[in-house]
Amino acid sequence: MSLQAGVGTRDISPRQPLFLVGYPHVDRISSGIHDPLFASALCLRDGDDAILSVAVDILFVAHRTARACRQAISDRTGIPSENILISATHTHSGPVTSEMLSWRDDPTVPGPDTSYMARFEQGIVEAAVEAAESATDAQIAVTTAHVEGVGGNRLAEDGVRDAKVGLLYVRRLDGTPFALQMVYSMHPTVLHEDSALVSADFPAYTRLHLGTVFPGLRVLYHNGSCGNLSPRYHVKGQTFEEANRLGTHLGIQVAAALTELSDRDFSTSLSLGAKRVFVDLPPRRFCSVEEAERELEEAVAEYEQLKREKAPHGPVRTAECTVFGAEERVTLAQAQASGDTDRVLEEYLPVEVQVLRAGDAFLVGFPGECFVEYSLQLKEQVPGAFVISLANGELQGYIPTPEAVGYEARLSFFEPAAGDVLVSTALELIDGLG
Repeated sequence: MSLQAGVGTRDISPRQPLFLVGYPHVDRISSGIHDPLFASALCLRDGDDAILSVAVDILFVAHRTARACRQAISDRTGIPSENILISATHTHSGPVTSEMLSWRDDPTVPGPDTSYMARFEQGIVEAAVEAAESATDAQIAVTTAHVEGVGGNRLAEDGVRDAKVGLLYVRRLDGTPFALQMVYSMHPTVLHEDSALVSADFPAYTRLHLGTVFPGLRVLYHNGSCGNLSPRYHVKGQTFEEANRLGTHLGIQVAAALTELSDRDFSTSLSLGAKRVFVDLPPRRFCSVEEAERELEEAVAEYEQLKREKAPHGPVRTAECTVFGAEERVTLAQAQASGDTDRVLEEYLPVEVQVLRAGDAFLVGFPGECFVEYSLQLKEQVPGAFVISLANGELQGYIPTPEAVGYEARLSFFEPAAGDVLVSTALELIDGLG
């Protein structure tokens, strides 16, 4: 049998004004749609084997939502749910679709809107079913692009980052563009709390540019391990013009990598497969409420001092986010005292680690927001691994490194050793698919 590929897309933009989630303490109700939010799906088939992935323009796809959607897709397509991956691009300019314990004390953040959630889930399922049912003969190439100038480490200007974009490029048999699955590690946070327009942020412009260069191309944008990465030290402003600049810049560099491919780089047949396993992660204990309150006072003092000193945008924004994290750390410390954090862990554990194989490429699905060091550790051992974060659910926070401090470190339900567990588990799954 030869390779077949199918794509599907649904517009999941809200049809009425809704709260835009991603920044605390701001009653941010959408006033319009700047660019639509999409659920975009790609199905690959080779004989009896099939894998299917969906990229969704939203902050989080809750693990329960992902589970329900994957089962619904499986029921309608026959593709096993373990062969289906759903990830969030993590835009901070879309509606609420999950409930986070750390948001509990923020009066501005509502729960998910019931009517929107129904349409949201329907869009994910319909995009996936369309992709599965429209599969046609195709050819695929796997490559990477090296990207500079879009973003970096948001905790330190010279901190570690991942400059490579994983690319699975699908063409029709006549050589015309068909679909691109891209994995890039970066928070889509050019737009901030002063924007009340629905948007996919800079990835929208990346897709727009690629669709212009390669007419007919459908792009699935997956976010990689971006827990400590963002455009914070690269932006010239928090505007759509800046999102356009950075997103187009990313698109230009990806397009250049695709243009360098020759016919011999494409294959009409390749091995497809999928494996998943559920593993326990080591939970963490939050500090006492008293200690959390002291940390909040210290974080506020440092933030105010940087503002008085008129420090650059990067350090000031990092300090401001540290205040947000310290506030939410107080909430989590109180939740721990009442037993609510234990109830969250009971619901989330064990967590799923998933690997989809497409020839020499391995799409590794990690739930939650992992720091980039963990994906780099995996990719060092398996160069063909492309790590997708926020895959099949969120983890109520981050998976930071042991040395991490600040906002992200305060919002982790798991010890940093959880990152090592995810990496070692993925390596075992890849070995089983090799």
